Amino acid sequence: MAGNRTIVFVGPGVMAEAIAAGLVERAGWPPEAIVMSGPRPERLRDLAARLGVRTQEDSRQAAAEANVVVLSVKPQTLPEVVEGLAGGIPPGALVLSIVAGARLADLSRRLQHAAIVRVMPNTPAQVGQGISVWAATAQADDSQRQQAREILQACGSEVFVEDEDYLDMATALSGTGPAYVFLFMEALVDAGVHLGFPRRIAEELVVQTVKGSVAYYERSPRHFARLRNLVTSPGGTSAAALYYLEKAGFRTALSRAVWAAYERSVQLGRGRKLGSVDSE
Repeated sequence: MAGNRTIVFVGPGVMAEAIAAGLVERAGWPPEAIVMSGPRPERLRDLAARLGVRTQEDSRQAAAEANVVVLSVKPQTLPEVVEGLAGGIPPGALVLSIVAGARLADLSRRLQHAAIVRVMPNTPAQVGQGISVWAATAQADDSQRQQAREILQACGSEVFVEDEDYLDMATALSGTGPAYVFLFMEALVDAGVHLGFPRRIAEELVVQTVKGSVAYYERSPRHFARLRNLVTSPGGTSAAALYYLEKAGFRTALSRAVWAAYERSVQLGRGRKLGSVDSE
């Protein structure tokens, strides 16, 4: 429960809305303990009407009352936002950043604040099924780290890592991962349509197959190779299909895609300085 805590979201975007909704719907936070802050009055009015949260256009003023400040702005606007907040966050508050590429040391220096958590969430957080990987500065104490866990668990699962560099890896694997899954599902649906299925039926078959496969793994967790072998009869249809996928370089293509995403994440992190606007 929120208790007497106040959480302020600086940047009322889609992920901020997902976290706020998770706190209200799944973690029992009262809407009045949540403040959405940003320069778009129409967006703030919409969130207030749908979630019952409080709103404030002045982010520095909003942060002044916060126990937790969530940085949820777009990367290209972060330098301006950080400059506006610098020195204005209560000393005992926790800053939680979901801004891609913004490193802990840079945030701490520019915000003039010590207790900071950096998070890489993913889009299934919007339905309470996300996975968030996070790291923290040494100055974030046990109580603040527990706060971070509670917030992230309202959107799904969370994994703490000591090494901040793992967040770039998480960006490539779990952060970008839904895109790989959706592309795979789209390709399967298109293949079904090519066979002759109406698209509606092909989509239903693919969605339930993916959901059922995950549920089967969760009920009886084994190495994925073993599960694959269980549905691959010698000389059967699965064996024929898998042979072609391996021959076409399916694993290699996927591995290279993840590596490309990782390299891009590292590049963005190195190239984006909080004192300058991202060129992208």
